[in-house]
Amino acid sequence: MPQHSPAPSAWRRIQTAWGLPDLAGKGRFVTANLIDSLGNGLVMAFTVVFFVKTTSLSLAAVGAALTAGQLLVLPVPLFIGRLLDTYGPRIVVAAGNWISVVGFIGFLFSHAAWQIVLWQFVVQLGSTAFWMGNSPLTVLVARGAERARWFGFVRALRNVGVGFGGAASAVALSIGTVAGLQAVMVINVVTFAVAGWLVITLRGADTSEAAGAGPAEPKPAEPERAAGETTGQLSGGYRTVLKDTRYLRLVATNISFVFASTVISVLLAVYAVDNLDVGAWIVGVVVVLNAAMVALLQTLASRWIEARSPVTVLVLALLFNAAAFVVFGTLLVLPGWAVIAGLLIAMVLYTVAEMLSSPPTSELSVVMAPEHLRGRYLGVYQLSWSVGGAVAPALLTALLAGGAALPWVFLTAISVLAVPLVIGLDRRPAATSRAAPAGDVAPVEQLDGDPVG
Repeated sequence: MPQHSPAPSAWRRIQTAWGLPDLAGKGRFVTANLIDSLGNGLVMAFTVVFFVKTTSLSLAAVGAALTAGQLLVLPVPLFIGRLLDTYGPRIVVAAGNWISVVGFIGFLFSHAAWQIVLWQFVVQLGSTAFWMGNSPLTVLVARGAERARWFGFVRALRNVGVGFGGAASAVALSIGTVAGLQAVMVINVVTFAVAGWLVITLRGADTSEAAGAGPAEPKPAEPERAAGETTGQLSGGYRTVLKDTRYLRLVATNISFVFASTVISVLLAVYAVDNLDVGAWIVGVVVVLNAAMVALLQTLASRWIEARSPVTVLVLALLFNAAAFVVFGTLLVLPGWAVIAGLLIAMVLYTVAEMLSSPPTSELSVVMAPEHLRGRYLGVYQLSWSVGGAVAPALLTALLAGGAALPWVFLTAISVLAVPLVIGLDRRPAATSRAAPAGDVAPVEQLDGDPVG
């Protein structure tokens, strides 16, 4: 007699309808991501004020010290990539949380500019380790299924966490006392320590099913290594990455998304207030619109994305970004009554591009990399975020100073020019990489819940 699968539960039907992945047994992973997002929301919103209130340094000195600490992290992804290949993502993510804990403790005892530089470097080192390891860890959690949903869910979780973290930080700032600000930092210390424990205690097992590109992408036959070759050497490591033109095209494409991601924090407020002559309140409205759309619709977008080619989705994301930047630029010639409506339309287009771009870029950055060099590949990919994030504020503000339309012309151009780079990225080449010898592959893990059977 034919066997019938049990009907899905009501909660599972809700998960499916909203584009949520199967969360059963993944509580530790989800909680660790939420804690990190809440903590980042707190830190981003009040670090500058924290040091202005708790030290005798000027606002300019605090800002310069924080920037210097951030710049020191730029080469770090290449080092973390080697650690990922050696120890695997679970250990790197947990270590990232605990490194951030050390940095937050250092913040509490910082009084001089050099101390802020040092501990900002430590905090950003931990954050970089967390996010570099979190993408391959997400692939392991997904176990080859619902990857787009998982990446979309992590993105939505981050937006919710950053929003709540920012709100909590605003409450602390309204209190205004040094003790209140220090209490927020102590909360970060405790929660990040817990997040590291949640990740490090994920159950480890065989990950052969989860770590690769999934059952739909069989591995090609691969040539054997030459005698004596090791992945720890540069010749078999970063030099291999730099010869992989397909992966470098993904990195170059991501730079356009990195520049786009800085629009809200770098351009929007000064452009709207100084060049469009609208009230600062409208900037708050469109930023809330962006956060709400991502938090509420990202998982639904991921449900749509998973049935489509990553290349198709990325091309759409680039075109939506280009359309958004065109609208932002043309607001300069619109009458006052149309500017607010135009800002809202541009932000909707921009947010759609954001929701479409995040899952496929995160997924491709992992699955396009050969397993034995995945950490090094992700190190190069992370450089697109580190370098792009450092260059974008200076470049975009310089363009804005040269003419109000110039940054939007630049952003439109790099979005359109990135389209040809994307074409063909989802086609696996005949031979992806050399096989790693036994014991040279990074430790792979099956996570959260099911014991090995």
